[in-house]
Amino acid sequence: MNHFDQVAKLAQDLQPELVALSTSIHDHPEMGHQETFAADAHCALLEKYGFTVERPFCGLPTAFKATYSSQKPGPTIGFLAEYDALPGIGHGCGHNILGATSTGSGIVLREMIDQLGGTVIVFGTPAEETDGGKVAIVNAGGFDGVDVAMMAHPSDKYYKSGTSLGIVPLRFEFFGQTAHAAAAPEKGANALHGVISLFNNIAALREHFQSDARVHGVILDGGKAANVVPDYTRADFYVRAATKPYLNKLVEQVKNCAQAAALSNGVTVKISNFEAIYDNMVTNETLSNQFTQRLLDCGVPEVIAARPGSGSSDAGNVSQVCPMIHPHFAISQEACNSHTVEFAAASVTDFANEQMAKTVRAFALTAADIIENPQLLADITAEFRQTMGL
Repeated sequence: MNHFDQVAKLAQDLQPELVALSTSIHDHPEMGHQETFAADAHCALLEKYGFTVERPFCGLPTAFKATYSSQKPGPTIGFLAEYDALPGIGHGCGHNILGATSTGSGIVLREMIDQLGGTVIVFGTPAEETDGGKVAIVNAGGFDGVDVAMMAHPSDKYYKSGTSLGIVPLRFEFFGQTAHAAAAPEKGANALHGVISLFNNIAALREHFQSDARVHGVILDGGKAANVVPDYTRADFYVRAATKPYLNKLVEQVKNCAQAAALSNGVTVKISNFEAIYDNMVTNETLSNQFTQRLLDCGVPEVIAARPGSGSSDAGNVSQVCPMIHPHFAISQEACNSHTVEFAAASVTDFANEQMAKTVRAFALTAADIIENPQLLADITAEFRQTMGL
């Protein structure tokens, strides 16, 4: 069945409410796990359209799961909403319009799903910018039973879904012995030397990194006075790589750098994670190609090949447990970098809202394609299982 005109009408009718949702969240920026206003706004709109909302979800007060099921059997389609802001610049990553796009896609699909069959779920996923609500939801089994998950991030162009780097946040705390740095240095054990040696060891290791690897850190505590041998220092690092096996190997190598630094300076080191671990993003190409075609059908003139992933997102964790895409849609006609006040301003322009409407339509059409074409879903699932080695 051709749902093109039906989806266009549903999206057009819903558009004022989606613009209001995006704008209101833009005007009330909230940090991760504090997104009470945003979660309330999403849930209120979803409940208006007949979704059953579970909140808190997976132990997270500002996470939610909004579900609508048809009486007819069919696959479960998930849309992932984000809505956290950045300190100082508000919605400089555009999560206000990202979340509205996902909620809108879910509502448009819900309006058709009684005739199509299946289940639509909108997941509210807080704190992407910090410790990643999706990680906790994945670990709690919150995405179990989801056949396909989709979301789209704002950008200055349309990009196909690509990759992101997995990331492990490591904290290194070195413990030594205080002493007077001039009068009795032999009685001290310098924890600052430990952290400096860690940086030097990693610098030497960097020569042998794969091209996708990134390790970067900062000293957060280096001592208090120049005439006192520091007995405590602390450094935080991010370790990133494109695949889980290599990321795990790299993490062990970096930990070995820390142990060697401690041993060579006569101090001890404690290693811990200071934030959640993000897995690398694995795009399901079958799903991505279908969505890309639907974007073109909806009037998007060009969708650019995916950019190489250099950042990290908790969407990667979801992509490890179900087929997923995380493409980008344009909110600006000019070059505009995320995590800036300019990007925040772009996210509430008329142009951005027009592109949100196209993306909502493309998502809803893709979902309808999956529900009505069992072979398409079978191909998506087969690719996922092969990629994951299942």
